[in-house]
Amino acid sequence: MAHRIIIAGGGTGGHIFPAIAIANAIRKIEADADILFVGAIGKMEMEKVPQAGYPIEGLEIAGFNRSNIFKNILLPFKLLKSLRQARNILRRFQPDAVVGVGGYASFPILRKAQKMGIPSLIQEQNSYAGKSNKILGRKANVICVGYEGMDAFFPADKILYTGNPVRGSITQSAVTKEEAMRHFGLMMGKPTVFAVGGSLGAKSINEALLPHLADFVNKDVQLIWQTGKLFYETAKAAAAPYATHVKVFDFINVMDFAYKAADAVISRAGALAIAELCVAQKPVIFVPYPFAAEDHQTKNAESLVHKNAALLIPDAEAGARLANEALSLVQNKALMQQLETNIAPLGNKNADMTIARAVLGLIK
Repeated sequence: MAHRIIIAGGGTGGHIFPAIAIANAIRKIEADADILFVGAIGKMEMEKVPQAGYPIEGLEIAGFNRSNIFKNILLPFKLLKSLRQARNILRRFQPDAVVGVGGYASFPILRKAQKMGIPSLIQEQNSYAGKSNKILGRKANVICVGYEGMDAFFPADKILYTGNPVRGSITQSAVTKEEAMRHFGLMMGKPTVFAVGGSLGAKSINEALLPHLADFVNKDVQLIWQTGKLFYETAKAAAAPYATHVKVFDFINVMDFAYKAADAVISRAGALAIAELCVAQKPVIFVPYPFAAEDHQTKNAESLVHKNAALLIPDAEAGARLANEALSLVQNKALMQQLETNIAPLGNKNADMTIARAVLGLIK
């Protein structure tokens, strides 16, 4: 009989794409596995998961709003409602195991599953565990982690060091540099920077690059710029006079092409971005998102900086430093070679299969 598995979580591409990678890996091992995703209504997963070919149900849940405390007034009611919805989904679907990948929707489902005695696995992507995962970790059967030293947050005997799953389109990409450059309308032989602020864009990265587009042209450096939807029109208008060198996109679906085209990358420091950059083996300047829970993006980035495998510019300093440091990085062959050499061993192409085996191993 086919095993039934729920994968819960989402909110950003950093949670959704690893979740889909795990689902695909489970299906590679067990083709008829019945997989249901549970996400948060109104969030990105409600669109991206069906596009990947999986069913999804949504919970009415929101995260704690750090920038506007008044928006949290309804949070306890939403949490109670989502716990009821989670219980109903679990009773109806009757899963053999539940996987939490982080994000708002993972807490209600895993909390209820653990109370009902359903085996659970947490995939903790960051180097600093979030509050909800610390709570869930007490009763989880297995905790798959992407960084060393996670016994500071979880029982050591439950931890499985797997690395973070990276989507197959990146781990198995066969695209050549020529194809990638042609795709973006770029010229071969010119240094190229790829700036990406995550699936939703990054305000500080965008605002740091905007006044310096002429500098890219003057230094003959090309820029692939993923801005996110909100900044796209502004960036497009600003880049119009520099169209030969600056290519602007609100969202890039073919990330393997962008990584292949780039000589260096500017990126936030979410766990997914880091896992992908390690696999792609790219010199990177991290600009960690400063409002991430427990400032985990800075801690993620520092774990690479300490190994001389990446550079870091604090968000508050991006405006003053980012463009100039990116331009000098692509012209510093020795530093780029050092960063590439040191980031390469940190890449893990098989994390998805290791986690999938751990999930199926929970089912008696």
